[in-house]
Amino acid sequence: MTQTEKFGIVVAGHGSRDPDAVREFEALVELVRARAPDDIVTHGYLEFSSPTIAEAVQANLVTGTRQVAVVPGVLLAARHAKNDMPAEVQAMARDYPDIDFHFGAPMNLHPQLLQLAQERIVEAEATSPLTVRRSDTCLVLVGRGTTDPDANGEVAKLARMLEEGMGFGGVYVCYSGTATPLVADGLRAAARMGYQRLVVLPFFLFDGVLVKRIYAAADDLREREPGLEVLKAGYFGVHSHVADVIIERAREAVAGRAAMNCSLCKYRVQIVGFEQQVGEPQQAHHLAVRGLLAQEPAVVATPTYAPYEPHPIEAESFQIIAAGRDWSGFPASHMTILQRLVHTSGDFGAVDDMYFSPGAVESGILALLRCKRVLTDVTMVQTGLKRQLLETLGIDTWCGVHDRETHLMSAAEGITRSAAGIRRGWQKFGNDVVLSIGDAPTAIAEAVRLIRDHGWRPQLVIGLPVGFVGTRETKDELRRCLQVPRITNSGTRGGSPWAASVVNGLMIDALNQLAGYEAR
Repeated sequence: MTQTEKFGIVVAGHGSRDPDAVREFEALVELVRARAPDDIVTHGYLEFSSPTIAEAVQANLVTGTRQVAVVPGVLLAARHAKNDMPAEVQAMARDYPDIDFHFGAPMNLHPQLLQLAQERIVEAEATSPLTVRRSDTCLVLVGRGTTDPDANGEVAKLARMLEEGMGFGGVYVCYSGTATPLVADGLRAAARMGYQRLVVLPFFLFDGVLVKRIYAAADDLREREPGLEVLKAGYFGVHSHVADVIIERAREAVAGRAAMNCSLCKYRVQIVGFEQQVGEPQQAHHLAVRGLLAQEPAVVATPTYAPYEPHPIEAESFQIIAAGRDWSGFPASHMTILQRLVHTSGDFGAVDDMYFSPGAVESGILALLRCKRVLTDVTMVQTGLKRQLLETLGIDTWCGVHDRETHLMSAAEGITRSAAGIRRGWQKFGNDVVLSIGDAPTAIAEAVRLIRDHGWRPQLVIGLPVGFVGTRETKDELRRCLQVPRITNSGTRGGSPWAASVVNGLMIDALNQLAGYEAR
């Protein structure tokens, strides 16, 4: 960059429905502008608020800048900083090929932020008329909570550094959402630890809905535990330390020194419990709420759904199937699944052995729309699910048969990998799944055992493995398992394509129902 070229900084905020959060973010941007007077500083939001990040980039470019550093105005590297904001930068790079775009690292556990946390704790302690030793105080650190274990782990790391650096007797970490324990549970647990004082520190940049909830939970605890002193420390807010970290991250980005914690990133390396997300495509998840609050009410509409449109050859096949036998003896609610099984197997007689427990189809459709997760015994079932339907309905799939922990469990417990994968799914997701088994009778046996002996209640169990060893017996066991809705058959026929076809039929019916609801 020559001395005549201008350098632009775009501070990319999360955005909020809470006007207090927006005001504080914009005050921080003004502070960044004051502390970096030689740079062009604009700001935009990922969600809800305006201007958007794209509009902030445009505002920067009209001043003549040829290099732009987009810096996440967020504390930790989770999905927003790893997926959503980079997607915005990639889009800008395509739109402006002559501009050099640089993406900065989030703030992370910068030493200046540690000092700011220390400052907020000391300020909270000064509000009390009591003198309490730090060794008699428990620090309750509240993080945002994400689906990224690396980001959640950074909150725990901060807690440990503050505990050792400031001499707290104990520390308890909880989260405002997504991760556990949640705030109310964490505060109750910390109150039982026997300390004289709790200091509640929100690890947040700005005020907002979540910070207000954290403080409300602290107030509730204070009322329930009058003998325990509960102090509320301030969030980070508009502070020179925060502004300086943002400026430093912008300088690092332009210099090519922006460092992300890739060694423990679930998208780059196999992290325990998140092995399937290695190499996951980088895609935005925020587009539906980008600039939402600036839109006119008439523009902000609920999603619309179109009915399922089969490929012409597929449509012709189903016309043949519909005319190929007498379907009058089957319930109308079963028809989509049954005809898809004929399409998959090429056998009109495949449907004669099918068993549906009462309400199974209705339960499956509701579960797909509410729980949005399908657990499979093998990857062939997972692969057979229609990708477009999964994406339209927002449904996740999970199969643990090839995960390292599944192999370890299989060897240690003396069970098949398919059974171990089902057990892991029970541990990870609890009841909020549709279970689709298309390969392993041992997976059915393990599912039935967990249902009967351990109270597992998946929303629907589809059991259609193929084979001769244990297949009939485990299907019969599933059929007699009255605790859950279930779809299975008798005999040896079945397989992964069958199990996938049942889920595809449920997704088609679910989408068509949504489209029907929109039409009314």
